[in-house]
Amino acid sequence: MVVRCTGKLLNLLGRQSVRLVEAPPSGDHWYANLLWLDRRKCLLATHAGTLFSIFLADVRAADLRPFERRIAHLLAAALRDEGLPTDALGRLEPDEVQLAKTASKQVLGVMNQMAFEIGWGVDQAGGLWNVDVDDLNRHLRRGLHTKDGHYRVPLELVHERLKHNQ
Repeated sequence: MVVRCTGKLLNLLGRQSVRLVEAPPSGDHWYANLLWLDRRKCLLATHAGTLFSIFLADVRAADLRPFERRIAHLLAAALRDEGLPTDALGRLEPDEVQLAKTASKQVLGVMNQMAFEIGWGVDQAGGLWNVDVDDLNRHLRRGLHTKDGHYRVPLELVHERLKHNQ
């Protein structure tokens, strides 16, 4: 599994201590970005092929280390929360996670829109401490997002992928 990290996230992880791989872009890759909300670090990770996402509020660098192991566990938990098999979007083996730089402006654009929606949700809740992160994640996975020029729902794309793989 390849996780494509933004520069902000790589800086948090310690750019010199992270080994990056060169890999051609793929719809099977995950993208991860560091967001700042209410002066707190937050993590947004999105699957490139389906736009299935996970948002984590108030993370510390130590919470994310070792990142490869931690991200695999977080993504598997998010899939389980949706009643999906943990391999619905590829193998999530912590020992197989590789990090790379971002490669798709389209995926980053969708993530920027999600970050805007998350920020709006946090503002509407009266701050990061008042927001229901589980509800926010459900909204991200069930909301319309632009995928290949069409508006699609991430959970529907995951179910289509599962059906296709059977």
